Amino acid sequence: MHGGGNDISEVCRKLGLPIEFKDGMRVTDEATMEVVKMVLLGKVNQELVSAINEHGHLAVGLSGADARIIKATQLDPALGRVGRISEIDTTLIEDLIASDYIPVIATVAAAEDGGSYNVNADLVAGEIAAAIGAQKVIFLTDVDGLFEDFGDPDSLISVMTLTEAKKLVESGTLSKGMIPKIGACVTALSAGVTRAHILNGTFPHSMLLEIFTNEGIGTMIIRDEEAGPNFVEFPMTNLAAKIAAEEDSEV
Repeated sequence: MHGGGNDISEVCRKLGLPIEFKDGMRVTDEATMEVVKMVLLGKVNQELVSAINEHGHLAVGLSGADARIIKATQLDPALGRVGRISEIDTTLIEDLIASDYIPVIATVAAAEDGGSYNVNADLVAGEIAAAIGAQKVIFLTDVDGLFEDFGDPDSLISVMTLTEAKKLVESGTLSKGMIPKIGACVTALSAGVTRAHILNGTFPHSMLLEIFTNEGIGTMIIRDEEAGPNFVEFPMTNLAAKIAAEEDSEV
């Protein structure tokens, strides 16, 4: 799942459209909604699909409106075409995964009025992870993870439990950028997803360093029963094994 906020803002500036945010959400009028669709579907989604497919015939680009994967209702009239997720249909996603493809989904949702809604990508990721029963959900951002004090680089929280994350959400102390991410982690883990990771996607090999080293590099949130001696690793999926085999054959 992906958004593309910086690219959307850049195109809006070029077109002379207003750029306004309320509580971390982009105010999305009809003209801005057209820019959102153009940027997410026509640019960002295709760039991500092309980058993944450099490693094989792996990725398929989708919109949340395709097969009505994501249905949404209006979040707040003051925000315009910004949606609140009302339903996730996993049929197409599961069919693609079963065929060893990676669905790359732009977070544009289907609206009951036949139009589209702009939906926060973090929230979509959490909802879809929960709906498909994912083992992990990983949020790639431009900061190293969750900090006790953002001004102190040594205060990075490496591991926290679902209960601790819930208390943090309820405390109202999260920064606007972290509110949807931690909220999405809580949604996913509450539905049965075992672990959630928040990583700096601009750091080389951050996913490998987080998942395959004991220390990790970002913030991992785990279900309470996973804490302590119950901490285990998961088996490799068919798709992961396929990618690993292709990588080995190129060495």
